Amino acid sequence: MKASDELIAALNAQVGHELAASHQYVAIAAYFDAEALPQLAHFFYRQADEEREHAMKIVKFLLDVGGAVEIPAVPAPRAAFDSVEAAVGLAVENEERVTGQIYELVERARDDKDYIAMKFLDWFVDEQREEMATMGALLQVVRRAGPDNILPVEDYLARSGGPPLESGTPADGG
Repeated sequence: MKASDELIAALNAQVGHELAASHQYVAIAAYFDAEALPQLAHFFYRQADEEREHAMKIVKFLLDVGGAVEIPAVPAPRAAFDSVEAAVGLAVENEERVTGQIYELVERARDDKDYIAMKFLDWFVDEQREEMATMGALLQVVRRAGPDNILPVEDYLARSGGPPLESGTPADGG
């Protein structure tokens, strides 16, 4: 069963949103790399990979439901930040925006009575809950540490909040 033209267009737009989020996270990660904050850099490089994976899930779904894939242009990400808090705050804003976009997709699928799309989008709703919680917690830790004491944030990510540094990631020069 082919999804509606409106839903297909909205899903294609979401592919662009997910790719834009990926690019933004690469820019944030590069900022942290330049500031010699490898845990924060790695965390955001990994987030960038996740956002790209989200885009690819949507591409696959579009193909599965007989929709044409039309990837939109992606705006350049913001690359300069005044502080760690500003960079993480932008990530929180980004996740809030993406959550709204996912909700709009769910509403479109519901209006179309497209239960296949609704089931597919359930994963994204759950993912956004997780992303909002993760980014919100990171912003709290950054604020608690303060602008002149950011190294405990690195320790926090190394111990509990972030994946270990892996070989071959931009954060470790591989």
